[in-house]
Amino acid sequence: MLKSHFFKALCLWGIMKHTNFNDSLLSFLQSSPTPFHATNSMRNALIAEGFVELIEENNWVIEEGGKYFVTRNESALIAFTTPELNFSQTGWRMIGAHTDSPCLKLKPNAQVDRFGYHQLGVEVYGGVLLHTWLDRDLSIAGRITLKTKAGDIVSRLVDFKDPIAVVPNLAIHLNRQANEGFSVNPQEEILPILCGAENEFDLHELLKAQLKKQYTDLPIDMILDFELSLYDTQPAALVGLHKEYICSARLDNLLSCFVGLRALLDSDGQRPSLLVCTDHEEIGSLSACGANGPFLEDVLHRLTPNPEQYVQAVQRSMLVSADNAHALHPNYANKHDKNHAPAINKGAVIKVNANQRYATNSETASVYRDIAAQENYDVQCFVVRSDMACGSTIGPITSGEIGVPTIDIGLPTFGMHSIRELAGSRDAYGLYKVLTRFTKRDKLISR
Repeated sequence: MLKSHFFKALCLWGIMKHTNFNDSLLSFLQSSPTPFHATNSMRNALIAEGFVELIEENNWVIEEGGKYFVTRNESALIAFTTPELNFSQTGWRMIGAHTDSPCLKLKPNAQVDRFGYHQLGVEVYGGVLLHTWLDRDLSIAGRITLKTKAGDIVSRLVDFKDPIAVVPNLAIHLNRQANEGFSVNPQEEILPILCGAENEFDLHELLKAQLKKQYTDLPIDMILDFELSLYDTQPAALVGLHKEYICSARLDNLLSCFVGLRALLDSDGQRPSLLVCTDHEEIGSLSACGANGPFLEDVLHRLTPNPEQYVQAVQRSMLVSADNAHALHPNYANKHDKNHAPAINKGAVIKVNANQRYATNSETASVYRDIAAQENYDVQCFVVRSDMACGSTIGPITSGEIGVPTIDIGLPTFGMHSIRELAGSRDAYGLYKVLTRFTKRDKLISR
């Protein structure tokens, strides 16, 4: 009887930890409507845990037993621990993800007035499922760069939070073929409506008012430019009859950012560990703050400036590139190879592609499988159908840039690139446990 009560208590404790983890995840998703906000959310979490912020323009003093992070463009972040400084002998335990998600971004001259309505001109960012943006309660968030009355040029993050825009659908009476499949023209048919023309509207005045609301002591002279996106105001939530799913915008790939962040924060600090969350993955990663840019390499070179020791350190490292995977959709099962059809809440997915769209190889996959087995965590595998094109991740880009052994993994997801995606409420916590154990791993691949 005592043994039965003990195991029941253990199960309840596990459920409680799992629930607390998901509550924190939902809060992170809600506070991160843009890559700028996601990076700021991670920055705040790191500072709260004693990590020291490094500035790229300054000299760095890295000490043994330290915890550090650095941001670039306010939209990408690298955090790392230094339990020892002999990286050429220890390597790094790296976790990679990306901060950006497909969305609608405001054009520079975004104000559009037509047919009695004030609207916004938008540009499609990444591979957006456009029709999912119709009939949603939309808000605006991002970064505004301005000139102060003292003549300084500064940037500030803004988030309107309230639903202030909508893209109404066209009634079926005017589009009788709508249920037979239709496309959305991104130039003409996706412009959000803000208000009627009977109301005075000036976009820059609206942005000034929001800045004054959020930053009461900011002496604004003029707005110089902005990087603003629309987002769905519906909160992230646990859904399903038994709350087995997480439904939210930007699960691809803020889900992985959060899991990687928590794994780094909860590592035991015995092995040098590193989290890299870059921007612009959805459009190819080629930018100063993207995986196909120099950000990670710049940081690693500053930690190990000796060229020979740098190569040794990289080859003693391993990167887990975490990005969502396609779960088998029961309504579209023929879109999958039947032997590689991941299920939600059945564990993270190892992604494999013979043409190197994913960076996984047999050695890195074996290390991950071994760690997952130690956590009693299921492992699935995804290979795209041989007659379909395969997407890619930061994995092969990072591996190709710095030469680090890499595995591509991801949590099974429905509706990827929709305005609202669906993942498993048990999967994230399981992956967190595996990645936390990964940060503690002594030996990776023996030679």
